[in-house]
Amino acid sequence: MKYFLKFILIFFCFSVSTGQIPSYYQNINLNLTGDQLKNELSTLISSTHQTLVEYTSSVSVDTWDVIKVSDGFSSDTSKVLLVYGYNDNDALVENDRTRDKSLSCHTSSCFGLWNREHVFPKSLASPNLVTNFPGAGTDVHNLRACDYSTNASRSNKKFDAGNGNSSSNNQGNWYPGDEWKGDVARIIMYMYLRYPNQCEPTNVGIGTQLFSPNGDIPDIFLNWNFSDPVSEFEETRNNSIANVQGNRNPFIDNPHLATLIWNGPSAEDKWASANSTKDYEDENLEIQITSLNNEIIIENLDLNTLLSLELVNLKGQIIKFTRNNIVRTPGLASGIYILKITTKHGSYLRKINLN
Repeated sequence: MKYFLKFILIFFCFSVSTGQIPSYYQNINLNLTGDQLKNELSTLISSTHQTLVEYTSSVSVDTWDVIKVSDGFSSDTSKVLLVYGYNDNDALVENDRTRDKSLSCHTSSCFGLWNREHVFPKSLASPNLVTNFPGAGTDVHNLRACDYSTNASRSNKKFDAGNGNSSSNNQGNWYPGDEWKGDVARIIMYMYLRYPNQCEPTNVGIGTQLFSPNGDIPDIFLNWNFSDPVSEFEETRNNSIANVQGNRNPFIDNPHLATLIWNGPSAEDKWASANSTKDYEDENLEIQITSLNNEIIIENLDLNTLLSLELVNLKGQIIKFTRNNIVRTPGLASGIYILKITTKHGSYLRKINLN
């Protein structure tokens, strides 16, 4: 049975809402795209990186000190959140998602402790990242709290496709896990802009480079940036590290910057202008929900101007993405969703109710 629904435009206070551009980016020309935008952001995060943090120090703030704050677990401030982790409720320790801050690894026997994971591995940079003096190897934007055993299992494996929890695949590469793949992608992008000649994404990611005009970033990172939206933890962590180092990760502040630079699927745009978001009632569009075929069809939509359709839940997570006028919804739970329609003329938000 088919039925037609008309909806009014509404705005929600979550991640797809329009937002104000932080003053940190006030001198960036956000009308630029591609290498021009990449170079401006690269200059910004390099020039504002005013404090280089010691890797280990007994007399000054070091990376241990910063991570114990930046990677703090919001539900229990005595703990850190462990990248690649996923289960605190079984007998295994290597897959723990959190760990007490005091259980940091400072000896040669570290089972059950946590240490510092270089998301962009030291040995895959060219030249290698080093930690005996402050610099690229001690940049805390690239360091995450991680279980010691999991860190050893990941080693310097390159990132590759997968699903579910973190693990090595049959090719000996590393999947960071569904919860962490977006975090990883945005860290790799930051490292490339901050250290463009040393930390190239093609050295750390597996797969094609079809999206980027220059082929300088694997598609997998753009897909992960799109499919795993920025979390509150990432935002808090970015602020915490910026308070120490002075610079920020732009792709946490706005994942859509990656889309503007390298193309790929249209990632969440946190800075969408209120002026570019308007009601589609004036466009004489009908949203048709076909329950039999599990489809949402937008009629009277000019496909020549369409850039993307995104179905977003009320947590701000992108559930479905397409570049045509049909969104397929098999398996989706009933409830309220936001349909974000992006065309060459702007972005449009519509509330829909899937029954």
